[in-house]
Amino acid sequence: MNPIFHYIIVQALKRKSKNEDYKITPSKFKKEVKNVRVELNHLVHDSFLILLGVLSATLGLRGFLIPNSFIDGGVTGISLIIAEITGVSLSLLLIAVNIPFMILAFYTIGRRFAAKSIIAILLLALFVHFIPFPAITHDKLLIAVFGGFFLGLGIGLAIRGGSVIDGTEVLAVFVSKKTSVTIGDVILIFNILIFGVAVYTFTIEISLYAMLTYLAASKTVDFVVSGIEEYVGVTIISDKNEEIRNSIINNVKRGCTVYTGKRGKTLNNVDIVYTVLTRLELAKLHTEIDKIDRNAFIVMENVKDVKGGVIKKRPLK
Repeated sequence: MNPIFHYIIVQALKRKSKNEDYKITPSKFKKEVKNVRVELNHLVHDSFLILLGVLSATLGLRGFLIPNSFIDGGVTGISLIIAEITGVSLSLLLIAVNIPFMILAFYTIGRRFAAKSIIAILLLALFVHFIPFPAITHDKLLIAVFGGFFLGLGIGLAIRGGSVIDGTEVLAVFVSKKTSVTIGDVILIFNILIFGVAVYTFTIEISLYAMLTYLAASKTVDFVVSGIEEYVGVTIISDKNEEIRNSIINNVKRGCTVYTGKRGKTLNNVDIVYTVLTRLELAKLHTEIDKIDRNAFIVMENVKDVKGGVIKKRPLK
């Protein structure tokens, strides 16, 4: 092992124990090596996503929105409006306007998230200022749709990497914790105010196109963050739970979990089958359940994303 890496691991273990005389056993050292490797792998993966996100957002801004004096919602929209009115560099405004939101992120979400977001915003500001992108089109509809798409793709990839390049989401999380207003409602209200200002600053036409840009961006963000496939969690309660379990594994080719509950009326024990599958596989699951027990009680719920298990691997053989 590299001596520098060995030294880092030893110091990390001592720092955790807060004792310089802490005895490091081979098993503890091996576990710490594994943890450090996992951390590094995640750091590289997240950094790659953030970099791709920044590049995509830069393309959306420099290739579509900025050359045609278009705006978007969120902090980016505020920065674009101020830049258009005052002539101040957009790169400086992207940093300045996001500063309060990053301070908020530091105290409400966490240091690591805030640090990664600050780096992502600084990269975006530098890319917007230094990387030349030609104006790709002057067609207003194409600008609104594709400018919003690339900007939304950038925001979504940055979120996947554990950061933001637009502080609106941070404000929304903070307000939703303090009030009964949902995150989606906070973002909507925030953007309505921005578009209202845009009506007076620019024209009604530009404001309407800005709404279209925002819709394209927000839908792209949802698509990137939630994943390509829609997952459904299905809970099945039936007296024939063992047959249903076998059918899910052998016919639907998916994994499942069985846990014990109690019936509300009799308090008798009952085995409950739970599985996660894509929405496209839902019809097949219903068919298999109906073959066994048409009276089975089934509860379905949307699942944002899944990791591990059988769902993202090859079907069971």
